[in-house]
Amino acid sequence: MEKWLLVMLSFLVIGSTLAAGHADRTFEGTVESLQQYECPDWFRDAKFGIYLHWGAYSVAEQGEWYARKLYDENTREYQHHLKTYGHPSEFGYADFIPMWKAENFDPDALLALFKQSGAKYFTPCAVHHDNFDLWDSKYQPWNSVNMGPKKDLIQLWKDATLKAGLRFGVTTHLSRSYSWLNTANQADTKGPKAGVPYDGAQGKAKGLYPPNNGQSTHPRAPYETTEAWRENWAARIKQLVDDYAPDHLYFDCAIPFRGEDAGKTGMEVIAHFYNERKEGVMCIKERPWQGLYDDGMATLDYERGKASGILSEPWQTDDSIGSWGYNPDTPYMEPGLVVDKIIDIVSKNGNMLLNIPIKADGTLDQESTDLLIKVGQWFDVNGEGIYGTRPWYRYGEGHGEIGKHDKRSSLTFKDIRYTRKGDVLYAFVMGPPRKHNREIVLEFITAMNPKVGKVKSVELLGYDKEMEWEATGDGLKVQMPNSLPSDFAHGLKIEFEGGMR
Repeated sequence: MEKWLLVMLSFLVIGSTLAAGHADRTFEGTVESLQQYECPDWFRDAKFGIYLHWGAYSVAEQGEWYARKLYDENTREYQHHLKTYGHPSEFGYADFIPMWKAENFDPDALLALFKQSGAKYFTPCAVHHDNFDLWDSKYQPWNSVNMGPKKDLIQLWKDATLKAGLRFGVTTHLSRSYSWLNTANQADTKGPKAGVPYDGAQGKAKGLYPPNNGQSTHPRAPYETTEAWRENWAARIKQLVDDYAPDHLYFDCAIPFRGEDAGKTGMEVIAHFYNERKEGVMCIKERPWQGLYDDGMATLDYERGKASGILSEPWQTDDSIGSWGYNPDTPYMEPGLVVDKIIDIVSKNGNMLLNIPIKADGTLDQESTDLLIKVGQWFDVNGEGIYGTRPWYRYGEGHGEIGKHDKRSSLTFKDIRYTRKGDVLYAFVMGPPRKHNREIVLEFITAMNPKVGKVKSVELLGYDKEMEWEATGDGLKVQMPNSLPSDFAHGLKIEFEGGMR
């Protein structure tokens, strides 16, 4: 009995060490130091998170880039702005801020819905490219406490997230604002108001619009900045870390800033986050045009994309069911596609951070609410094959692929995705079986595959009757029942005599 207790205690110690991630290290703002980062187990186990883009741009219901595009005379948004609000020399982005009230915002109700959807973490946008902070910012007077909603939205989000039992994080999109929002400092180049300065160029809303120092206005402009801008960026992000203690921090870019001692400012902020949040997960993107990137410094994020195969380290996809900021004219994904994307990503050692567009008043539309409920119903049946799993030696079978901008999944019953939890293998059948021949064949589960032993049992998650199956030289053949427990992908739980190799 004493020996058994010692063994159990040793496992508890090992487990707590693994869960701590990089807790035993102190980081410095260098490539070599940051490459000691280890992604904590809580993130690897969570698999699915929710986030959203919410700001004064939500008032116009034209998406999150409206703050920039209303000043670009070659865009649809500019034409919409002229017809709806007037010329940007008379009505600019800053004028939307008093219109943003968040009057129906109920964070507890929203977090209850996100939890119901199956999400294990919530990571709202804390500041977008529009340079407007959604917290009680010490270094940016243009924030949601001073104006607009006049609420500390990040604190409200955090309180509701922790109350719901989810991990809390924030996304930040600020580092490129110096060029991105410089459009407000320009003027029309043609038409009846050619040369008439926009509101930013008139000197309005100083501090919201960046100073015009001749920097580019190109949306993919290099991160040309000033020392003052970089210092302000760093102070704001550090305050966000210190005062709101997120477990997940996301930069919508590589490590800022390009050309500035290979991202020294950005590396120092990331080191600060790691030192303050011992279970903190940092997500950045491999975008060399934006700044520094090297493997191992943080967790890799793919925007609306994914890894083509299994990566050795955890990674994340950030995606949206529609546009990032609320726009009712942009169609949403179907719930089945969301589920298929999650499974595909998890099978390759990734997480899904799914954006849900939110209205200016703080509510979701019915379509997105229904989608989240349906995804949650799927997780209720199949979650054990997702949460806490790790990839198998191969992610799946079949030739189907999900397109970057698809709204409906094209995967079929011939497409299989695998996950593993200890000696249990989960095989997700990504499409409904044929009506008259409901046999599914898992070609890589055979006696000839040294990765598996002899099949002992096959279960269908959510189905309480015995399954018909046969282990053959051509693969594991499974007869799917006529009545399936899920509306979308179907999870098979497979166990082997002697376990797995």
